[in-house]
Amino acid sequence: MRKPKPTPETHPGASAFLPARHTLPALRATVNSCRGCPLYQCATQAVFGAGSSRARVMFIGEVPGSSEDLAGKPFVGPAGRLLDDALDLAGIDRKAVYLTNAVKHFKYTRRGKKRIHDKPTRYEVAACRPWLDAEIEVVAPDIIVLLGATAAQALLGNAFRVTKSRGIELASTLARYTFATVHPASVLRAPDDESRRQARQDFFSDIAVVGDYFRDL
Repeated sequence: MRKPKPTPETHPGASAFLPARHTLPALRATVNSCRGCPLYQCATQAVFGAGSSRARVMFIGEVPGSSEDLAGKPFVGPAGRLLDDALDLAGIDRKAVYLTNAVKHFKYTRRGKKRIHDKPTRYEVAACRPWLDAEIEVVAPDIIVLLGATAAQALLGNAFRVTKSRGIELASTLARYTFATVHPASVLRAPDDESRRQARQDFFSDIAVVGDYFRDL
């Protein structure tokens, strides 16, 4: 049986749950009260962004994974460690980075004891968008890097294709410089060792371009 679709009456989107004053502490303190979409019902907690309001670079992923859902912090699992390696090689100071996701609650399908990541719907991304907009407003980063199709299409439109425009500066009003690349989780999901090696190399090359712009700020 299909689950009933969310309605504006039962799940009005995140706007009604944001604090009146947008600061990172205020946003972080209220995000767990959000009932803007149904995802909160099964997640352990909301996973808000991590980093300073003075961060120069903002990385935006898709949705928290299982590790992030349990820890309450973004990018702490295997994909986060791969991103950390890429930042290190690109010469991007981790203290200058703000990490967040387009959707703040973990979405998954349970298979036995495992919780397998599910892609959020357009409705869920749109419902959660006010949190992301508030983070961008407060941090006002010089560089935004969109990791994966969900984040990129949420902010650049559904027609955007990461595979066609990855690793290059994009025309956007989001920040002084905007880039898109694949999500690091997709690198880890490559089907064999050679594919993973190539995907890792390509991902690191994309982040290296961001590093070049970072050093020129």
